Amino acid sequence: MSSSFDPAAFAQRQLDAYNDRDLDRFVAEYTDDVVVYTLSNPEPTLVGREALRGHYRDNRFNLPDLHAKLVNRMVFGNKVIDHEWVTGVPGAPLDVAAIYEVTERGISKVWFVRG
Repeated sequence: MSSSFDPAAFAQRQLDAYNDRDLDRFVAEYTDDVVVYTLSNPEPTLVGREALRGHYRDNRFNLPDLHAKLVNRMVFGNKVIDHEWVTGVPGAPLDVAAIYEVTERGISKVWFVRG
């Protein structure tokens, strides 16, 4: 890892793109082989950037009131843990945590936890 590697920057850019509903900017922050999990399910929810693109295109970025407010962020090495308050989605508001594992190529793994 280079000394200029900033995992939090990847998390922030994808959050900004999420709130702008900018699908191309959003998925650009993830690796081609990203794996997304929802705890406590051991099986991946999504595998690959194209699956991520399809899910967010069809289930999030089409919602006019979609917004995620960052409540708190912690960084541990290459892990970024965001506590978010999500509105504009079914079942909202949602109190969620997203745990991002970041490489120099982008976000490679994500674990979502609902409060």
